[in-house]
Amino acid sequence: MRAYELTKEQIKDYDRKYNLHSWSANGNLDPLVITKAEGIYFWDADGKRYFDMSSQLVNSNIGHGNKKVIEAIKTQAERLAYIAPSYAVDVRSELARRIVEIAPDNMGKVFFTLGGADANENAVKMARMYTGRYKVFSRYRSYHGSTMGAGNITGEPRRFACEPGLVGYVKFFDPYLYRSGIDFSSEEEASRYYVDKLREQIIYEDPSSIAAIVLETVTGSNGVIIPPKGYLEGVRKICDEFGIMMICDEVMVGWGRTGKYFAINNWNVKPDMITFAKGITCGYAPLGGVIVDKKIAEYFDDHILQCGLTYSGHPLGCAAGCATLDVYEEEGILQNVKTVGKVLGEQLEALKEKHPCVGDVRYIGLLSAVELVKDKATKEPLVPYGKDPDKIMPGIVGMLKQKGFATYSHENMIIVAPPLIIKEKELKEALAILDEVLDYVDKAILRVQQT
Repeated sequence: MRAYELTKEQIKDYDRKYNLHSWSANGNLDPLVITKAEGIYFWDADGKRYFDMSSQLVNSNIGHGNKKVIEAIKTQAERLAYIAPSYAVDVRSELARRIVEIAPDNMGKVFFTLGGADANENAVKMARMYTGRYKVFSRYRSYHGSTMGAGNITGEPRRFACEPGLVGYVKFFDPYLYRSGIDFSSEEEASRYYVDKLREQIIYEDPSSIAAIVLETVTGSNGVIIPPKGYLEGVRKICDEFGIMMICDEVMVGWGRTGKYFAINNWNVKPDMITFAKGITCGYAPLGGVIVDKKIAEYFDDHILQCGLTYSGHPLGCAAGCATLDVYEEEGILQNVKTVGKVLGEQLEALKEKHPCVGDVRYIGLLSAVELVKDKATKEPLVPYGKDPDKIMPGIVGMLKQKGFATYSHENMIIVAPPLIIKEKELKEALAILDEVLDYVDKAILRVQQT
């Protein structure tokens, strides 16, 4: 095939001429040409190796080049590459069964999608159909996708392109304790405060009009904000009180990222729906879905489910999903997350102690964020919310990549979320690069901003 014969220069030239890149002004882009990926690494066309310290888009959980998943896709392509969602097919049936068995025990069925955004959109549609209500609550520091529907659920600045928005989408605040401005005596006290404020807002919005509360179980790209003790239990109690559906977006944090198959399993809470994508196939094929409570599944026994996608439960994606679940089990992935995740936390705390530019670090399993500040005492962020006119954060991320540490930033945070197969030695080697770049931020960027 001609594509495999292109030179580095041709690949980059065609890319810049014919591709539109997301979240970018495209005119001055200079994308790396990537030719190979294996394990926790990928290589550019010049042979330079990079630690994949964000698991691409926090989805390459089992790393690159896994032979078991590749063979499953090849086998399925030869057996049955595609069949419409209205038919029953072995890999779709088996994957749905396994997902429901892994999920909390109140869950009954799965509706498959192509990814996270359409999973969240379909979850909201189901909640509206099931409750007969129309309003949807979600948080400001959240990302649920960028399509028109998911973009309206999203709370952070990436929603602005979807505005004026759809009717009935209401935002509330995360329990972001580092920036709350309140000196809570305990996590429990903070949870009571935020849950009480949410309940008050729901009353002001008329509880009988609210179909769902959508929240990332652990806020992902917007700062790895981990819910304080009692918070998720409080949200569940509100939902039960007013008949509101609790939808947990586990697109990023599901499938082992926090050390559990689902992040919600870290707390004694059972949502009405769980949305997933990313780690179910780890990027080997597109797949997402909505897991629904048994009562919702039973409702659609007698009511038409007004949801549908041409590629819902695509056989290649389902084959990849089944193989990926095998890899999680056979390679002891969840135990590795717990073991290496402990090291990640210790290393990040050391970086926080060492560097004036590090205001806070937050971590759970192998998902973490390093929050950069101008001043630890005032907590003033290195760049203001929603703005970075001097491109400070892209400069820091670019320096990391130049040294072989590939990740991304959001607002004033650097995301550290390596593949779940990473070993302690590899993690420490990668974090040494981060340490070096933070030295530069301390000495160069902070000094310039303080003079």
